[in-house]
Amino acid sequence: MPVDFLYLCNMNHSAEHIDIEIDKLTNSIENIITGDCFQTDVLLTDKTDLKSITKKNGWLFNWKAEHKLPDRDVYKLTISGNPDIIQSHLARLMLVEI
Repeated sequence: MPVDFLYLCNMNHSAEHIDIEIDKLTNSIENIITGDCFQTDVLLTDKTDLKSITKKNGWLFNWKAEHKLPDRDVYKLTISGNPDIIQSHLARLMLVEI
């Protein structure tokens, strides 16, 4: 039976160490300063997206390399109606039990 793992990384944290405290889970992107919540879309990342999610643009995790791995699906989190501004990414890793 397949086992799925999800991990999340935004542009302010490295992949090896994410210095965050999860104080609550939400169903949407939330501005932590204002408390405003935004309808959120979770979409597959495509090759066009990979051109903008680089270290030069502030992303500390190599999503391009992650995207190339055959056992991964990489998704982008965007505010609904604004798919070109990526708020964060997550990757789905599928492990198959032997």
